[in-house]
Amino acid sequence: MNLTSAQNEKLFAEGAGRLRSRASDDHSLTDETLIPRIRVAVQKYLLRDNPQIPVAEIKDFIDKLQADDLCLIVACEQGNQDAWSELVARFSATVRSAARSASANEEGADDLAQSIWAELYGLRIRDDGKPAGKLAYYSGRGSLAGWLRAVVAQLAVDQHRKQSRLVQTEEDADFDRLIQHGEDDNNWTGHGGVPNPEVQISDKLAGAEMQKALSASIKKLSAEDRLLVKLYYFDGLRLREAGAVLGVHEATASRRLTRIHADLRQQVEKILIEEKGWSKSETARAFADIALHFEADIEPLLATESVLMKKENEIPG
Repeated sequence: MNLTSAQNEKLFAEGAGRLRSRASDDHSLTDETLIPRIRVAVQKYLLRDNPQIPVAEIKDFIDKLQADDLCLIVACEQGNQDAWSELVARFSATVRSAARSASANEEGADDLAQSIWAELYGLRIRDDGKPAGKLAYYSGRGSLAGWLRAVVAQLAVDQHRKQSRLVQTEEDADFDRLIQHGEDDNNWTGHGGVPNPEVQISDKLAGAEMQKALSASIKKLSAEDRLLVKLYYFDGLRLREAGAVLGVHEATASRRLTRIHADLRQQVEKILIEEKGWSKSETARAFADIALHFEADIEPLLATESVLMKKENEIPG
């Protein structure tokens, strides 16, 4: 049974109130200010493909939106200069790191990092007199830092296309389309099985940065620890066999591998936070979302790393 428009609006209003109460700082926003943003997100990700979705799922969807990030962005859109200053202060390192990853040199990274703030704020004016910035596309589904990385990556692609004299539209609808189809892999599905482009792209970028951090961390291990990692993950030996090569009991090899897991995670987190500008909460969430459980934790990343290293070491025939 489809909900009536009035019933939906009541859900959005109630959800806006709960969202503001969850935010550490609602930037003096009102429920009425947040309702349109929540309405758009629910219609886009839920109601568009399933008008009969249960009320409980709509409530759950709203309650999983990133309250702090969404309130900050909406406040920026409302012209709150304090909110804008907070946005720049909190995420300058994130934008700069993403720009470096997407640019061929430091000069290009500087230009891209400067461009992104103008794109977010809005270079054009809408019919209502407000800036037509990209902030309107943040739905609150994923972390704001991850979404910003996706926007930086997309802007880098846009600039490359313009420099290549390819036609590049500036229409809002096309930006949304580009974000949705900016990746070939559309297998990730979000709430209700609906693809979530924000999380899809940012997860790919986060996964790539985690992989690079892991590669760097492995290189910092002691020679014996690197050998154990190589034997167990790269060569496929069992712990008993790897321990025999090292001259230690299987139990000792197991304890060492557990310690290596912890050391690698600590080093990866350090790189992501200190060099890539990630926050502690974002890093923890990335490990939970991408590496799943870090007891089987770093194993998926190490498995990928072993494949990459084997390819690098292949000798052309």
